[in-house]
Amino acid sequence: MFTGIIQAIGKIEKIDALEQGVRLSIDAGALEMDDVALGDSIAANGVCLTVIAKTANGYQVDVSRETLNCTAGLGNAGAEINLEKAMRLSDRLGGHLVSGHVDGVGSVVAFDPVGECFLLRIRAPHDIAKYIAYKGSITVNGVSLTVNSVEHDEFTINLIPHTLEMTTLKHLKAGSPVNLEVDLLARYVDRLNSFANEQI
Repeated sequence: MFTGIIQAIGKIEKIDALEQGVRLSIDAGALEMDDVALGDSIAANGVCLTVIAKTANGYQVDVSRETLNCTAGLGNAGAEINLEKAMRLSDRLGGHLVSGHVDGVGSVVAFDPVGECFLLRIRAPHDIAKYIAYKGSITVNGVSLTVNSVEHDEFTINLIPHTLEMTTLKHLKAGSPVNLEVDLLARYVDRLNSFANEQI
């Protein structure tokens, strides 16, 4: 599990093809790696990946073809990515509970300055839009954010300067694909409601 509070901006240094996916060599940037062991989970742009090797300046992960097909931002060498190590039970929950399992890839509709902040508008895949609620939590490229408004399949988020500085969201523009993970609680409520409706 993760919190959606980004700990560092990393970079995909190298991509090696595998029979059923790719191996990424990731420069961990400012991410502290001393306490990372083989088999640990690190989220990259909101995608939970397993460390298979440590390098001088980072680590390596294997990414399946299925994961590549269902996510964005992991297929380009040189790309910056948001990094977060899996949380400990003793950690503060500064964002919200994030599983690192991307629900769908959205598309940036607009990314416009509003004073010192930016207003981010995203179109979500229709099948997950029902889980996105006003003032609810959502993860965008691994970043825990609060929904400002929702209209049909689109929602908006207000990004403060600190969030832009500490994440790769500052590079977004209209048309950019983004990894979305909806709030776990919304999924459970929907599942419970579906069972309740079957009993009626």
